[in-house]
Amino acid sequence: MKSIVTRLTLITVGLAGGLIAAPEAESATKSASASTPPIKLQDLKDKGSEDKAEETKATPRPKKEKKDKATIQQEQMKKEQERLALENSLAEEKLKKETSKLRAQITLLKVEKELMAERLAHAAQERAVDEEAKNAKMEAQKRNLAREAAVEKARAELLASELKSAQAEAGLKIARLQGEIQEIETEKKRNDYANGEPEYLKQPLKKNGTLVISDRRIPLNGPITTDTADNLTDRLHYFNNQDEENPIFIVIDECPGGSVMAGYRILKAMEASKAPIHVVVKSFAASMAAAITTLAEESYAYPNAVLLHHQISATVFGRMNLTQQEEFYKESQRWWKRLATPIANKMGMSKEEFIKRMYERSTSGDWSEFGEEAQKLKWVKHIVTGIDETSFRRNPDARSTKEKTATQRTSMVETIDEDGRPVMYLPRINSKDVYFLYNADGYYRVR
Repeated sequence: MKSIVTRLTLITVGLAGGLIAAPEAESATKSASASTPPIKLQDLKDKGSEDKAEETKATPRPKKEKKDKATIQQEQMKKEQERLALENSLAEEKLKKETSKLRAQITLLKVEKELMAERLAHAAQERAVDEEAKNAKMEAQKRNLAREAAVEKARAELLASELKSAQAEAGLKIARLQGEIQEIETEKKRNDYANGEPEYLKQPLKKNGTLVISDRRIPLNGPITTDTADNLTDRLHYFNNQDEENPIFIVIDECPGGSVMAGYRILKAMEASKAPIHVVVKSFAASMAAAITTLAEESYAYPNAVLLHHQISATVFGRMNLTQQEEFYKESQRWWKRLATPIANKMGMSKEEFIKRMYERSTSGDWSEFGEEAQKLKWVKHIVTGIDETSFRRNPDARSTKEKTATQRTSMVETIDEDGRPVMYLPRINSKDVYFLYNADGYYRVR
């Protein structure tokens, strides 16, 4: 770059000197022309002739050779040529003088052009250098970013690998713990079940007075309703279809009786059963439940279980005129005949005597007896000293909360009476049951 500037400076200085010298030379020429008159070509020829004459006088000339016409013509042409050459040279010089300014301007323009070209080249070179620097910087940044990306990728792969490893380790640990939990839960569930299997005996009453009940058992508790009849008869049909030889047990813990129609449907399903039906009373069977027990082919009761027979009784809902009451009475009599007659026949007496005996026992006509006396009256066939429930293979405490809630009795909750004393109301029991508990402070009460 420095050499280029130096060169341009020298060229500019030279052109300036030439431009200054050209006018000075022109002015000198003009002054010389003004002081010295112009020399004419004829004067030059005359002067030459005089010089030749003097030479001739001074030096004896040799004898002229006679020239031919051709030679003379050549000499003349040669002189003419010289003259023309001189004129051409003069014209050329004049032309140079006249065009010297133009040439100087051309030279200056060429220099300016070269200067501009150099400047453009310089600018282009600077741009190229700048662009190259930018490209180099960008490439460096790209390389840095690529390296950083590679590092981040490697780090991410490492983290992913570590995560997979941790997940795999955690998965193994969880699987191991789950396996242990499952093993514990399975063992716990297994412990909730007894090892014994249900016993299926065609003669379930043993000689020692123990009754063996299998899992072919149907509970009958609470009031007998249409739903009760559906539940019981469906199971009677199922157990019959499963096995027609082993007995089916209807187990009564406490049943106050209920719907005559529903109870009668249960009796007819018992009669139609191919498998033997065995009814078991553990605590209390009254009314329709007592009829079901008495009319069964095989029946059992604990010695202190209570069975109660009475005439059909009804609570009339709504208002009834005398005709309607008479119709209702006749309908009740028809139902009572259908139920009381077979019970009285089994006892070996008439229906009328059965009714008479009821009112001999109590003014209400409720005839209740413990198991041993009920056996003598043929209300129940066998008195048992113990019952072996072989179907209870699951721990009762292992039942779900829903199952426990469905079977538990009304819970007792402490409350405050009108005098501000804490009390607990006992749940209602059936009319033939009594509470036998120590209650000196009157904390326990019945409503």
